[in-house]
Parts: sequence; C-alpha cells; structure tokens
Amino acid sequence: MKLTDTDLNDAMIIEPTVHGDKRGYFFEGFSRERFAKTGGYKFNISQINHSRSAQHILRGLHFQVQNVQAKLVWATSGEVYDVIVDLRRSSSTFGKWYGVTLSSDNKRRLLVPEGFAHGFLVLSKTADITYLTSDIYNPAGERFLRWNCAELSIRWPISNPILNDRDATAPGFGECETYA
Repeated sequence: MKLTDTDLNDAMIIEPTVHGDKRGYFFEGFSRERFAKTGGYKFNISQINHSRSAQHILRGLHFQVQNVQAKLVWATSGEVYDVIVDLRRSSSTFGKWYGVTLSSDNKRRLLVPEGFAHGFLVLSKTADITYLTSDIYNPAGERFLRWNCAELSIRWPISNPILNDRDATAPGFGECETYA
C-alpha cells in the first residue's frame, strides 16, 4: 500500500498494491491494521456507502457538523474528479481545496479526514463510488458548501455540471459552517 500526502493537512491518496496475472488481479482494499501501521491514522468503519451517478453529475460539496465523518473514497467503476475542502479553522490549510481523479483503472483511494467538505464530478458515462465512513450519516447535521463559490476557485473539469437543488443553492465558503 502506497500513501501519498496531498497539499492538505491529514488528507492522503492511497494506492493499493495490485497482484495480477492472466487470470485477473487481487488487491487489499482496506485493512484497518495495515492502514494504521502505514499511515498512523486510525480509521474505524461505522458505515459503508455506495452511489451510482451518470456523466456530469456533481454531488457535493457535503459535510456533517454532527456525527462528523472521515471518509475513505474510491471509484469501483468509472471515473470521477473528487474534491475536498479543509473546513478546520485550526488547520494551516483551512479554506484550501484539493482535487484528484479516482477511477476503477487507477484504483486510488482518497482519505478525507474529519472536518472536510467532500464532493465529486462524474467524468465517465457512469461511475460507482464507494466510501467507508467513520461515523453514521445524520441528516440533521448535514451541511452543504457551494461547488463553485468564488472564495475557493475550485478548478472543476467542466463548468456546467448537473446538480440537485440543494447543491445548486448551497452557501459559499464565507457563509458555511466550519470546524474549530
């Protein structure tokens, strides 16, 4: 398992060691023990989520202020551009964003620490995304950050994605809740 730090504190890219031959391939998708030894980050799974979306769907940017979640995210099919934003006021990377392409071909995982907003844009015809979360989903604590707010200047691959109403009308960075 190869861990690569991102430009944001505590967030990292995880690339599994893939063992393959003419029959196909195998890799360890997650091991709490190996992950803690390799990266020093303890990740206890409380929930596993899966979503399927069509091309140009943008989901996010979402976060929770109750039952705050860390996430381990990857594409089980297709390709997405995945974005995280550091909402931790105590962090030196507060208000910064990071984007990475996750695909079933590159098998990368993105560790989204607690205190980050998260979203993704589907680049392929469809994409299936799986994410392990460190706490349960709590609808009362869910919050939204506008995907294209000027304060963040996120460079998405397309300028006119398909959004649902709450993502389209989410507050900008200056109006959204943040963490200590």
